[in-house]
Amino acid sequence: MLTLRQLFLNNNAQTTHFPLLLEFDRAEGVYIYEESGKAYIDLISGIGVSNLGHSHPKVVQAVKDQAEKYMHLMVYGEYVQTPQVRFAEKLVSLLPAALNSVYFTNSGTEAVEGAIKLAKRYTGRPNILAYENSYHGSTHGALSVMGNEEFKQAYRPLLPGTGFLRLNNFDDLERINHQTACVILETVQGEAGVRVPQKAYMQALRQRCSQTGTLLILDEIQAALGRTGKLFAFEHFDIVPDILLMAKALGGGMPIGAFVSSVEIMSAFKENPILGHITTFGGHPVCCAAGLAALEVLLDEDLISGVAEKEAIIREHLQHPAIKEVRGTGLMLAIEFESFDTNKKIIDTCIQNGVITDWFLHCSNSMRIAPPLIITQKELLHACEIIKLAIAQHSVK
Repeated sequence: MLTLRQLFLNNNAQTTHFPLLLEFDRAEGVYIYEESGKAYIDLISGIGVSNLGHSHPKVVQAVKDQAEKYMHLMVYGEYVQTPQVRFAEKLVSLLPAALNSVYFTNSGTEAVEGAIKLAKRYTGRPNILAYENSYHGSTHGALSVMGNEEFKQAYRPLLPGTGFLRLNNFDDLERINHQTACVILETVQGEAGVRVPQKAYMQALRQRCSQTGTLLILDEIQAALGRTGKLFAFEHFDIVPDILLMAKALGGGMPIGAFVSSVEIMSAFKENPILGHITTFGGHPVCCAAGLAALEVLLDEDLISGVAEKEAIIREHLQHPAIKEVRGTGLMLAIEFESFDTNKKIIDTCIQNGVITDWFLHCSNSMRIAPPLIITQKELLHACEIIKLAIAQHSVK
């Protein structure tokens, strides 16, 4: 009889020749457990998803309660469904007044697609500007605004009229003009190895977009909902985007994304043509119920207030001559080493010793540190000790 691992390799599509092949039985809090009972600290939150850890009881209960009432009823935007309405109402109450219309999607990459369509439709302009080393998802439109040729060259031709700016380069802002529909930027660049823009640059970008009538899209698919120490990462820069993107942690572990704009801009989808963006499962009632429960836990338990202190613990305890730099903000950090080879050996040893971490698509010599916001200081110190032991084992003497 075939093992579960063999069935996985036989029947589940693979995207690398070397999947991790870890087999997990359950997950709770910051831990994921093998069937044997071995526990792993999830130091990457399922790549930014599990801000509340795994299987938070209030989120699980919300899922159960909604599933008993109804699940899928109709394509998005036709029926008045309580979970969608209440979740959108809560999000809008926490956002600036200009961000008052929420379109729920299946995922982050669909939020990107919807936002790009909306910008082109609203402005009537053909061109898009994105950033070098950016990551916005894997669908064709999202690939078009990815700033890494290695990961998209095999899928060309992509969207025409797309160009790339350099982060924190003020001169490049002159390329934003009256033919630019939108500029799309991760508020904190994730897969580039957690690159935080300069505040002055972000404010100059906002000003240039306003001057030219260009819509500013901020991708907070990884950075929103407390990860950087603010509810929304754009709050660090004292600016407001025209369109905000969210996903990952938005559903408390359930799949959902969103793009948020003004009622005026979002109304562009209503005509020429009508039904300007259609999604069958976007804003699924169970996912919206889970997302609302997760957001309420995040706020009610004041989890964001502890992020800066936990960042400081990581920075204090992860010090070693082999570490070239610690970058990022809040609990969205990158630990840079000399090479991918060194980084990968350290990561593999950490996983063997019960700490799950990872590297970045566009910065392979850096380790990802993005634990659930609920992680305790004791758990964080334990994880740091395991990382330091792995560094000591593999660093050049």
